[in-house]
This record gives sequence, C-alpha cells and structure tokens, in this order.
Amino acid sequence: MTVIVRRGTATAAELSNEEFVAGARTLVRKVRKYRPRILAVLGVGAYRAAFGRKGAALGLQPDRIGDTELWLLPNPSGLNANYQLADLTRLFRELNDYARGAISSR
Repeated sequence: MTVIVRRGTATAAELSNEEFVAGARTLVRKVRKYRPRILAVLGVGAYRAAFGRKGAALGLQPDRIGDTELWLLPNPSGLNANYQLADLTRLFRELNDYARGAISSR
C-alpha cells in the first residue's frame, strides 16, 4: 500500500497537482522495478489527480503498471469523514480477499 505524495500535510488540499503527477512518476518507476502483484493506492482524489483518471472509483482499476494490478482505497485519515470505520473495514477486507484469491480478477 502506498500514498502518492510523501510530504505530510494537514490536508490534501495543500498539495498541488504537480506534486501528485511527480509522485505518480516516481511510484511507476518503483513499481516497474519491484513488480508487486497488486499496488493499493490510498486516496481517491490523489489517485485521480496523479494518474489523470477523473472517474476512478474504489476497488480494482482497469489500468495496470506492467503486470501490477492497481487497487484504489480511500485514505483512512481521520479527516476523511466520507468513510466510517465499518466502510473502511469492508473496503480493506475486499482488497485482502482479492489478494488471497477469494475474488477472481477481471
């Protein structure tokens, strides 16, 4: 699991689109080098900005980086009031189940 921009901020609004895009370039290089089976990105807005996917929804993404599947999850920050603990638990469990093969790939 990863975030796109390594710089800590009080809110994502403090980050520029340029930081998201630069972070995505760095992340793609790392994924191509280490070749994980699945990459889970935390933060819907960050993912959309970094990868230019305005309509991206939670879960498995249609795009890949090489052979690496991409999975999008909400940022579990306490500032993210859109997702309560039960929602976060369900979404992270879906990724876990997928990674363990309980959910078949597309």
